[in-house]
Amino acid sequence: MLLEVEGLCVNYGRIEAIRDLSFAVPEGSVVTLIGANGAGKTTTMKTLSGLRPVRAGRVVFEGKDITSMPAHERVELGITQSPEGRGIFPGMSVLENLEMGAYTRKDRKATAKADLERIFGLFPRLQERTTQPAGTMSGGEQQMLAIGRALMGRPKLLLLDEPSMGLAPKLIAQIFAIIGEIHQQGTTILLVEQNAMQALRAADQAYVLETGEIVRQGTGEELGNDESIRAAYLGGDV
Repeated sequence: MLLEVEGLCVNYGRIEAIRDLSFAVPEGSVVTLIGANGAGKTTTMKTLSGLRPVRAGRVVFEGKDITSMPAHERVELGITQSPEGRGIFPGMSVLENLEMGAYTRKDRKATAKADLERIFGLFPRLQERTTQPAGTMSGGEQQMLAIGRALMGRPKLLLLDEPSMGLAPKLIAQIFAIIGEIHQQGTTILLVEQNAMQALRAADQAYVLETGEIVRQGTGEELGNDESIRAAYLGGDV
């Protein structure tokens, strides 16, 4: 198992954001967490990245307990994130943003050309705009850049937090097609997404979060066909 989360509890002060959360991400899979705003999805991703302290429970990656490991060391292990809100460096160029994604890799100079070719193959628009300040690009282009930057770390596990947020339907479809291509290239993906329909279509395994707890789980297809899930998250008649 690539990632195992066991009994995870995370607080914001006295507020319990996640309680007794347990799930697994098999190598080579796409796993998604869906749920309403405030369900604990982004907190889970920040915790897996090492950006939130754990009150109780364990995070195990490739059989190693990384619960207390600093964020930068997790990147070196092969866990990278495209965060909610994209988090690009707006004053830096597209190319400079991408290069930052490989910053912790000791082999980055030797593999830079191959890494950039992969990213530009997935996102041709980025190749057209390598010298453009990232902050002047559209929301969709910035999302492509955020994912591309995360891929520059050559992740074993790619964390995608709300990749469709704020995008038009046509761009959402494009982003999810690219996510499918990234998966086909061999990258394991943990996806947090409010667009439940798209997320469940992409996922091998899915978990439904409510107020920091998993209340349902199953394959993406099973949950996508479940009437109660469809009514709560997919509008019922999707």
